[in-house]
Amino acid sequence: MIRVGHKGADHVAPGNTAESFRAALEHGVDMIEFDVLRVPDGRLVLAHDYEDAAEREPLTLAEGLDHLAGPQYADLQLDVDLKLPGYESEVVDGLHARGLAGRSLVSTMYVESLDRLGELDPGLRRGWSVPRVRRDYTRSALAVPAYAVIHWMRARMPARAAARINAKGCEAIMANRLLVTPRLVQAVHGAGGEIYVWTVDDAARIRAFERLGVDGVITNDPRLFDSSG
Repeated sequence: MIRVGHKGADHVAPGNTAESFRAALEHGVDMIEFDVLRVPDGRLVLAHDYEDAAEREPLTLAEGLDHLAGPQYADLQLDVDLKLPGYESEVVDGLHARGLAGRSLVSTMYVESLDRLGELDPGLRRGWSVPRVRRDYTRSALAVPAYAVIHWMRARMPARAAARINAKGCEAIMANRLLVTPRLVQAVHGAGGEIYVWTVDDAARIRAFERLGVDGVITNDPRLFDSSG
Protein backbone atom coordinates (compact mmCIF):
# COMPACT_ATOMS: atom_id res chain seq x y z
CA MET A 1 0.00 0.00 0.00
CA ILE A 2 1.27 3.46 -0.96
CA ARG A 3 1.66 5.76 2.05
CA VAL A 4 0.65 9.30 1.06
CA GLY A 5 1.27 12.41 3.12
CA HIS A 6 -1.56 14.95 2.76
CA LYS A 7 -0.08 18.40 2.07
CA GLY A 8 3.17 16.73 3.12
CA ALA A 9 2.54 16.06 6.80
CA ASP A 10 -0.07 18.64 7.78
CA HIS A 11 -0.43 17.44 11.39
CA VAL A 12 3.33 17.62 11.91
CA ALA A 13 4.10 20.93 10.16
CA PRO A 14 1.86 23.41 8.32
CA GLY A 15 0.74 21.83 5.06
CA ASN A 16 1.93 22.70 1.57
CA THR A 17 5.23 24.03 2.92
CA ALA A 18 8.82 22.88 2.57
CA GLU A 19 8.80 22.06 6.30
CA SER A 20 5.78 19.81 5.84
CA PHE A 21 7.35 18.05 2.87
CA ARG A 22 10.54 17.42 4.85
CA ALA A 23 8.47 16.05 7.75
CA ALA A 24 6.65 13.68 5.39
CA LEU A 25 9.98 12.46 4.04
CA GLU A 26 11.33 11.91 7.56
CA HIS A 27 8.29 9.82 8.47
CA GLY A 28 8.67 7.46 5.54
CA VAL A 29 5.92 8.32 3.05
CA ASP A 30 5.97 6.92 -0.47
CA MET A 31 4.10 9.87 -2.00
CA ILE A 32 3.59 13.53 -1.14
CA GLU A 33 0.27 15.19 -1.99
CA PHE A 34 0.15 18.96 -2.41
CA ASP A 35 -2.39 21.49 -3.67
CA VAL A 36 -2.10 23.98 -6.52
CA LEU A 37 -4.35 27.04 -6.69
CA ARG A 38 -4.33 30.21 -8.79
CA VAL A 39 -4.73 33.24 -6.53
CA PRO A 40 -6.27 36.56 -7.62
CA ASP A 41 -2.94 38.15 -8.53
CA GLY A 42 -2.44 35.42 -11.14
CA ARG A 43 0.22 33.36 -9.39
CA LEU A 44 -0.01 29.60 -9.03
CA VAL A 45 0.71 28.76 -5.40
CA LEU A 46 0.72 25.75 -3.12
CA ALA A 47 -2.44 26.28 -1.06
CA HIS A 48 -5.59 24.32 -0.30
CA ASP A 49 -7.96 27.28 -0.70
CA TYR A 50 -7.99 31.09 -0.83
CA GLU A 51 -8.19 31.40 2.96
CA ASP A 52 -5.12 29.20 3.32
CA ALA A 53 -3.24 31.29 0.75
CA ALA A 54 -4.17 34.55 2.49
CA GLU A 55 -3.00 33.41 5.94
CA ARG A 56 0.64 33.00 4.91
CA GLU A 57 3.07 33.63 2.08
CA PRO A 58 2.64 30.39 0.14
CA LEU A 59 5.24 28.76 -2.02
CA THR A 60 4.74 29.44 -5.70
CA LEU A 61 4.29 26.41 -7.93
CA ALA A 62 7.80 26.93 -9.28
CA GLU A 63 9.29 27.11 -5.78
CA GLY A 64 7.41 24.02 -4.65
CA LEU A 65 8.42 21.98 -7.68
CA ASP A 66 12.04 23.13 -7.39
CA HIS A 67 12.07 21.95 -3.78
CA LEU A 68 10.46 18.58 -4.56
CA ALA A 69 12.85 18.06 -7.46
CA GLY A 70 15.70 18.00 -4.94
CA PRO A 71 17.73 14.81 -4.59
CA GLN A 72 16.32 13.97 -1.15
CA TYR A 73 12.88 13.43 -2.75
CA ALA A 74 14.12 11.42 -5.73
CA ASP A 75 12.50 8.17 -4.59
CA LEU A 76 9.09 9.68 -3.81
CA GLN A 77 5.99 9.94 -5.96
CA LEU A 78 3.97 13.14 -6.12
CA ASP A 79 0.21 13.74 -6.11
CA VAL A 80 -0.38 17.19 -7.58
CA ASP A 81 -3.95 18.19 -6.67
CA LEU A 82 -5.44 20.91 -8.88
CA LYS A 83 -8.05 22.79 -6.86
CA LEU A 84 -9.69 24.44 -9.89
CA PRO A 85 -9.63 24.06 -13.69
CA GLY A 86 -7.76 26.36 -16.02
CA TYR A 87 -4.04 26.00 -15.34
CA GLU A 88 -3.40 22.42 -16.43
CA SER A 89 -0.79 23.34 -19.06
CA GLU A 90 1.30 25.34 -16.58
CA VAL A 91 1.36 22.42 -14.16
CA VAL A 92 2.23 19.88 -16.87
CA ASP A 93 4.99 22.13 -18.23
CA GLY A 94 6.37 22.65 -14.72
CA LEU A 95 6.51 18.92 -14.04
CA HIS A 96 8.23 18.16 -17.35
CA ALA A 97 10.73 20.99 -16.96
CA ARG A 98 11.98 19.38 -13.75
CA GLY A 99 11.78 15.75 -14.83
CA LEU A 100 8.93 15.05 -12.38
CA ALA A 101 6.14 13.99 -14.74
CA GLY A 102 7.12 10.33 -14.73
CA ARG A 103 6.64 10.00 -10.97
CA SER A 104 3.64 12.29 -10.64
CA LEU A 105 -0.09 11.71 -10.48
CA VAL A 106 -2.19 14.83 -11.14
CA SER A 107 -5.55 14.75 -9.38
CA THR A 108 -8.63 16.95 -9.56
CA MET A 109 -12.34 16.94 -8.80
CA TYR A 110 -13.10 18.36 -12.25
CA VAL A 111 -13.53 15.98 -15.17
CA GLU A 112 -12.81 18.79 -17.65
CA SER A 113 -9.37 19.10 -16.07
CA LEU A 114 -8.82 15.35 -16.40
CA ASP A 115 -9.68 15.55 -20.10
CA ARG A 116 -7.42 18.55 -20.64
CA LEU A 117 -4.53 16.84 -18.87
CA GLY A 118 -5.00 13.82 -21.12
CA GLU A 119 -4.77 16.04 -24.19
CA LEU A 120 -1.63 17.77 -22.95
CA ASP A 121 0.20 14.58 -21.94
CA PRO A 122 -1.41 11.23 -22.80
CA GLY A 123 1.17 9.44 -20.65
CA LEU A 124 0.48 11.41 -17.47
CA ARG A 125 -1.24 9.57 -14.61
CA ARG A 126 -4.48 11.28 -13.59
CA GLY A 127 -6.63 10.83 -10.51
CA TRP A 128 -10.34 11.67 -10.31
CA SER A 129 -11.06 12.98 -6.81
CA VAL A 130 -14.58 12.28 -5.58
CA PRO A 131 -16.91 13.69 -4.43
CA ARG A 132 -16.56 17.32 -5.50
CA VAL A 133 -16.83 19.05 -2.11
CA ARG A 134 -14.91 21.79 -0.33
CA ARG A 135 -15.70 20.83 3.27
CA ASP A 136 -16.86 17.88 5.36
CA TYR A 137 -20.63 18.41 5.59
CA THR A 138 -21.01 15.35 7.83
CA ARG A 139 -19.57 17.49 10.64
CA SER A 140 -22.06 20.31 10.24
CA ALA A 141 -25.77 21.04 10.65
CA LEU A 142 -26.19 19.42 7.24
CA ALA A 143 -24.98 16.02 8.47
CA VAL A 144 -28.28 14.17 7.90
CA PRO A 145 -28.72 15.20 4.24
CA ALA A 146 -24.96 14.77 3.70
CA TYR A 147 -25.10 11.12 4.78
CA ALA A 148 -28.12 10.59 2.52
CA VAL A 149 -26.10 11.89 -0.43
CA ILE A 150 -23.16 9.69 0.55
CA HIS A 151 -25.42 6.63 0.64
CA TRP A 152 -26.69 7.51 -2.84
CA MET A 153 -23.16 8.04 -4.17
CA ARG A 154 -21.79 4.82 -2.64
CA ALA A 155 -24.31 2.85 -4.67
CA ARG A 156 -23.44 4.58 -7.93
CA MET A 157 -19.72 5.26 -7.63
CA PRO A 158 -18.41 1.79 -8.60
CA ALA A 159 -20.04 1.92 -12.03
CA ARG A 160 -19.09 5.57 -12.59
CA ALA A 161 -15.47 5.00 -11.57
CA ALA A 162 -15.09 1.92 -13.77
CA ALA A 163 -16.66 3.72 -16.72
CA ARG A 164 -14.28 6.65 -16.37
CA ILE A 165 -11.23 4.40 -16.22
CA ASN A 166 -12.41 2.20 -19.09
CA ALA A 167 -12.96 5.30 -21.23
CA LYS A 168 -9.31 6.32 -20.59
CA GLY A 169 -10.55 9.33 -18.67
CA CYS A 170 -8.25 8.71 -15.67
CA GLU A 171 -5.95 6.09 -14.23
CA ALA A 172 -6.84 6.40 -10.55
CA ILE A 173 -9.77 7.19 -8.29
CA MET A 174 -9.10 9.40 -5.25
CA ALA A 175 -12.10 8.65 -3.03
CA ASN A 176 -13.25 10.16 0.22
CA ARG A 177 -13.08 7.52 2.95
CA LEU A 178 -16.89 7.50 3.30
CA LEU A 179 -17.31 6.39 -0.32
CA VAL A 180 -14.90 3.45 -0.22
CA THR A 181 -16.58 0.04 -0.26
CA PRO A 182 -15.47 -3.42 -1.37
CA ARG A 183 -17.57 -2.92 -4.51
CA LEU A 184 -15.73 0.28 -5.37
CA VAL A 185 -12.32 -1.30 -4.85
CA GLN A 186 -13.29 -4.29 -7.01
CA ALA A 187 -14.75 -2.08 -9.74
CA VAL A 188 -11.66 0.15 -9.94
CA HIS A 189 -9.26 -2.79 -9.97
CA GLY A 190 -11.43 -4.63 -12.47
CA ALA A 191 -11.12 -1.67 -14.83
CA GLY A 192 -7.35 -1.64 -14.41
CA GLY A 193 -7.17 1.44 -12.19
CA GLU A 194 -5.83 2.36 -8.77
CA ILE A 195 -7.79 3.60 -5.76
CA TYR A 196 -6.53 6.02 -3.12
CA VAL A 197 -8.48 6.97 0.02
CA TRP A 198 -8.55 10.47 1.55
CA THR A 199 -8.14 11.67 4.25
CA VAL A 200 -7.60 8.98 6.92
CA ASP A 201 -6.28 10.21 10.27
CA ASP A 202 -6.82 7.08 12.36
CA ALA A 203 -4.41 4.13 12.53
CA ALA A 204 -7.16 1.49 12.85
CA ARG A 205 -8.92 2.84 9.77
CA ILE A 206 -5.65 2.81 7.84
CA ARG A 207 -5.28 -0.88 8.67
CA ALA A 208 -8.89 -1.53 7.62
CA PHE A 209 -8.42 0.14 4.24
CA GLU A 210 -5.19 -1.76 3.69
CA ARG A 211 -7.05 -5.04 4.33
CA LEU A 212 -9.70 -3.89 1.88
CA GLY A 213 -7.03 -3.77 -0.81
CA VAL A 214 -6.80 -0.07 -1.63
CA ASP A 215 -3.67 1.05 -3.45
CA GLY A 216 -2.95 4.07 -1.28
CA VAL A 217 -4.07 5.89 1.86
CA ILE A 218 -3.71 9.66 2.26
CA THR A 219 -3.24 11.00 5.79
CA ASN A 220 -2.40 14.29 7.48
CA ASP A 221 -0.18 12.40 9.93
CA PRO A 222 2.30 9.97 8.36
CA ARG A 223 3.33 8.83 11.85
CA LEU A 224 0.11 6.79 11.85
CA PHE A 225 1.54 4.46 9.22
CA ASP A 226 4.05 3.16 11.77
CA SER A 227 1.36 2.61 14.41
CA SER A 228 -0.96 0.92 11.90
CA GLY A 229 1.51 -1.79 11.00
